[in-house]
Amino acid sequence: MEKKITFIHAADLHLDSPFKGLSNIGESLFQEIRKSTFNALDNLVKTAIKKKVDFVLLVGDLFDNEKQSLKAQISLRNAFEELQRHGIKVYLSYGNHDYIEGNIYPIVYPENVHVFPDEQVRSFTFEKENGPLAAIYGFSYENRAVTSKKVYEYKKINRDIPFHIATLHGSLESNTEHDTYAPFQVGELMDSDFDYWALGHIHKREILKENPFIIYPGNIQGRSRKELGEKGCYFVEMAEGKQTVEFIPLQAIEYNQLTIDVSNCETIHQVELVITEELRNLHSIVPQLLDVTLKGKESNLVGWKTENLLEEIIEIVNDSFQSQKNWLHIFRTTIIETFTIEDSSLMGEHFIGELIANLEESPIRDHISDLFQHKQARIYIDSLSIEEEELIKNEAKQLLLHELLKE
Repeated sequence: MEKKITFIHAADLHLDSPFKGLSNIGESLFQEIRKSTFNALDNLVKTAIKKKVDFVLLVGDLFDNEKQSLKAQISLRNAFEELQRHGIKVYLSYGNHDYIEGNIYPIVYPENVHVFPDEQVRSFTFEKENGPLAAIYGFSYENRAVTSKKVYEYKKINRDIPFHIATLHGSLESNTEHDTYAPFQVGELMDSDFDYWALGHIHKREILKENPFIIYPGNIQGRSRKELGEKGCYFVEMAEGKQTVEFIPLQAIEYNQLTIDVSNCETIHQVELVITEELRNLHSIVPQLLDVTLKGKESNLVGWKTENLLEEIIEIVNDSFQSQKNWLHIFRTTIIETFTIEDSSLMGEHFIGELIANLEESPIRDHISDLFQHKQARIYIDSLSIEEEELIKNEAKQLLLHELLKE
């Protein structure tokens, strides 16, 4: 009889995440957003039950910080109990956000849950039909950071077991966008002779390699405008000599970006109509939080923004879409306005030309460093990416040019 297993691979649940950058959203909507990580967890449990999987792998950062809220812990325990009622086991590890030493209120999970207890790479054996079918390997972070190369500690315990699955919460050595924990190279994982590498820590899903599969599932719920699109888990089927994977969306709310061309709008009322029409053409199966860029050429965009007319229009549009089941909400608006300066002297020795040159060369980081070093402010704001710094610089340039040239 052919040996076969099925499982769900998920990571980075970040239950009870604070959701930064949504200060202008109404209280009722914000509370629904705060619940989205828990709703995504419910979707994960329903998916595991529907697929009748043998077990679920959760590879680190189940909680958003080391001081896990009781609400998050109890929600997770209840989810595990539901899986136990359907005979589904859980194998989990803790990562850099929910490391063991930081958890001051540990909770007891049901018997179907197997936790990697420390930073030593250990294994659990999954048995089915009275025999060992799979060995699952992994470790948990005891403290906030694991900087050693844990990949060298993964060793098969019994080669007679048909399937060997490694879990690892860490990052590629070449990754410069995130803090590097438990670093590895893809070649090192491929050479280790495991059947599947279930990764965690990076929130953007990616299949690094096939045969064997080396996969980041990403997080199950986007939590900021940096985490766009569908979020979820992988459903994996393994038979001897054959593997298949399927991404399954779990997000309760989806972050997305949208660019709207309002070049032909002569009045602010036309802008409202164009935005409304664009949003009506979106067909989403879950509510959407939208980061919208308005693009215009020689228009009045900057003026409308300065006079707060754009803000009023966005509020009107949001109100019109808020009551529907899969609501839409614009939480951030950026404008791109192109000026045509016919007099070439303005771009030469003229003051405006020098101003533009200085704007292009001046790094914005020097001007905002005080904000990010402020003891209270830095709690609520994320560090800016290079792209975001350029957006701020461009908005400043647009405002200056608009005010200087509007006459």
